[in-house]
Amino acid sequence: MIADPFEVFAAALPTYTALIGLDLGDKTIGVAVSDRMSTVATPLETVRRKKFTADAARLLEIIADREIGGIVLGLPRNMDGTEGPRCQSTRAFARNLTSLTDLPIGFWDERLSTVAAEKALLEADTTRKRRAEVIDHVAASYILQGALDRLRLL
Repeated sequence: MIADPFEVFAAALPTYTALIGLDLGDKTIGVAVSDRMSTVATPLETVRRKKFTADAARLLEIIADREIGGIVLGLPRNMDGTEGPRCQSTRAFARNLTSLTDLPIGFWDERLSTVAAEKALLEADTTRKRRAEVIDHVAASYILQGALDRLRLL
């Protein structure tokens, strides 16, 4: 179920359940998860994209293993707030995912999440090679943490 706007997503979530945050890219999907209290987002892994079926199978495996109750997808809006082709691709991914799961799917504005993740990794003196390996799931944790912070205010 696509629950948009975010307040609809918040209302659809079961209590005391973990969430998964996804940063969808052309080649990878960054994955982060929260604790059951929905307070802290933790980077988990980066899924190398193949085809939707394979990508979704891996995500559904994580969802089942971690008993996830909702999905937060980063929505890559343009800096002026408009939606371009990348947003359309993310919304299409969400629509396709609804045929495989009944979990509520919400969107979170991901503008500058990768920039913030890159800055944090640079401040942690992470090597260029290691940054390339982890940037996507660190960005996913920034996306998910933003959504978790908003949920606490609702």
